Amino acid sequence: MADRNSRFGVKRKEKKAENKASDEKDKEKEKVKEKAVKKPDKVVKKTEKAPEPPKTDEGKRNGEGGEAAGGEAKNSEENGEFQPIELPPFEIIRGEQMSLFYFKFQFRNVEYSSGRNKTLLCFRVDTAGGSTEPLKGYMEDEHATAHAEEAFFQQVLPNSNSSQEYDVTWYVSSSPCVACAAKLANILRQRKKLRLCIFCSRLFEWEQPEIVEGLKALVSAGCKLRMMKPADFQHVWETYVDKEDQTFTPWEDCQENYEYYMEKLADILK
Repeated sequence: MADRNSRFGVKRKEKKAENKASDEKDKEKEKVKEKAVKKPDKVVKKTEKAPEPPKTDEGKRNGEGGEAAGGEAKNSEENGEFQPIELPPFEIIRGEQMSLFYFKFQFRNVEYSSGRNKTLLCFRVDTAGGSTEPLKGYMEDEHATAHAEEAFFQQVLPNSNSSQEYDVTWYVSSSPCVACAAKLANILRQRKKLRLCIFCSRLFEWEQPEIVEGLKALVSAGCKLRMMKPADFQHVWETYVDKEDQTFTPWEDCQENYEYYMEKLADILK
């Protein structure tokens, strides 16, 4: 009988020990859960780099960004891969109408043309007798090896009929540079039946002596050089701009700047 009671006593003790161990395990689990709630995972914040400003056309022409491209090519070579660097297109952009933004920015006749490093050229070509429709369009030099003035005679009027008379009218965002003025003067001397009239929004570096001499030589070769007045801007707007049903409103100093440039051009050509 004593043996039986002793066996039951041992079983009770073992059961109590098991229950105690189970309770301790449950308590440990609860503590772990509490810790998980009280101490959330630490959030690691990544430092964000400020977005780099887009490269301007002038920056691209000066070769900015080449170092980054070279670094990418170098890394590719080290990894055993070679990827050619993609260069910007070398071309003259030509179309029937320019964007509204380009007109408002590039053609504005401000005195200091910071950032306006394109040349936009709107053209009209009339033949004597009016037997054909006038040829119209616009050009811009974008990352180009040639300026728009020179490209006009390469693309629009490359091989004109020597016996045919042409009246060419340009509306340009800026007057020709030294090199273009010299090339245009040479073309006019060679093509006697070609008449060129250039309406300029602004004068390019008009204080430079070589620019003054270049414009004088161009006029001496037969070119008519004019500054664009408000009515001319209106004409360009209606003919060469994709204006999206908007009406043209001259900027506040449009007339004043026209008069300013007229005086400068008169001083150059006197």
